[in-house]
Amino acid sequence: MKRLLGFFLRGLVLTVPLVVTVWVSFTVFTQVDGWLGISIPGVGFVTTIALITLVGALGSSILTRGAVSMLEDVLNKLPFVRLLYTATKDLLSAFVGEKKRFDKPVLVALGEGDSPRMLGFITQPALARLGLDAHVAVYCPHSYNFSGQLLLVHARRVTPLAADSAEFMAFVVSGGVTDLPKLD
Repeated sequence: MKRLLGFFLRGLVLTVPLVVTVWVSFTVFTQVDGWLGISIPGVGFVTTIALITLVGALGSSILTRGAVSMLEDVLNKLPFVRLLYTATKDLLSAFVGEKKRFDKPVLVALGEGDSPRMLGFITQPALARLGLDAHVAVYCPHSYNFSGQLLLVHARRVTPLAADSAEFMAFVVSGGVTDLPKLD
């Protein structure tokens, strides 16, 4: 009976992630297809990816940079819209833009000696404008969540880690369940 239970639990570990992945992917595909009124599964999703790529190409063109700049100026003048737009843009840029911010993984000592430590990414290497000359800004993502915590800590409490940023982020977000990232 114990062996049968072991097989069942192993089956759960293998089946549930696959089922969740297929379900989420299917839901995204059908949802996008529904929004666009397309009845062929997946065509709406592919169309959306193509349109986003086209917008990116147009936004990179010298001919359309002025229009993009004007649109951003208008959005930056609207109080609530500015907050939403700039926060979303900065977050996306931190992961995939030209100014990636989550590329310096660190270990932060929260106290002296054997005190707890946090894993994060340096997002601002200097905070002199805040009157914190010897401090850095460290973003510490929460596990199993799309949120995190910003810590302003003295630079001596921060130890840079020579690890791949993507592996490091996966380790933190998984709550330490995935393999430890290799240190270079």
